[in-house]
Amino acid sequence: MELKYVVIIANGGKSQAPAIAKEINDYLALHGIVTQVYITKDCEENIPLSIRTDLVVSVGGDGTVLYCARLVQNLGIPILAVNLGTFGYITEIGCHEWKSVFEDIFGDRERLSRRLMLRVSVIRKGLKVYQATGLNEAVVSSAGISKVVKLDLSINNTFAGTFRSDGLIIATPTGSTGYSLAAGGPIIDSEMSALIITPICPFTLSNRPLVLGSSEMITINVVEGQRTELMLTVDGQQTFDLEEGDDVIVEKSRSRILLVASNVRNYTEIIRAKLNWTGELHA
Repeated sequence: MELKYVVIIANGGKSQAPAIAKEINDYLALHGIVTQVYITKDCEENIPLSIRTDLVVSVGGDGTVLYCARLVQNLGIPILAVNLGTFGYITEIGCHEWKSVFEDIFGDRERLSRRLMLRVSVIRKGLKVYQATGLNEAVVSSAGISKVVKLDLSINNTFAGTFRSDGLIIATPTGSTGYSLAAGGPIIDSEMSALIITPICPFTLSNRPLVLGSSEMITINVVEGQRTELMLTVDGQQTFDLEEGDDVIVEKSRSRILLVASNVRNYTEIIRAKLNWTGELHA
């Protein structure tokens, strides 16, 4: 990876972020690399990225990476995710480790992790009224006080069943360690091509998480007679109010996100540390 122009995006909601962003900016300037720094607190801010951008550096947490992923989704620009505090599931590079990663890049020793993204569309009365992309998951659930919702699920236009639950999560392998995991879903290797359907607190024990190939098209229909308002949430940052009769279509995006992998730890080590897999009785 040849670096000539780098964009640094820092989460202004984290006190350390501006200082770390400045350190990275100064370091790259010493190496003759042109940089642009953005400090933002708004996950909806549309930061303009030049097509000549060689790398985006995300400074914050996993949420900052999700935001950056949407910005670069159609541009093929890699993301170097620097985590503030302890390393995250996606931001596996600690705030004191970024220099060694750049040294690997300068020495052509970097490794890129290619991550599947979701494309989510809402069809209302035959018209597409909303579209979004996400790196982690799409969730259909109650918009207000938690109530059981009723959703019809189809896979490749084949009816799969009616779910009475708190909602449905459609997750990527990257998102398998997020909301889906908390709801009882499986952990999937982050570079696999798969989609995960995880019911949230299903009314019947026969509803179990389901792992599908990435080429499948998943349709969630909001059936009539709901007792609550429903909403679609993508990556916990993008929301859209749903109506009865809406179809939410989830499929893989044509684009993949490129993440610069850590040279200090791998995915197994991250999972082991985050989930406290000690092997002891108190684990």
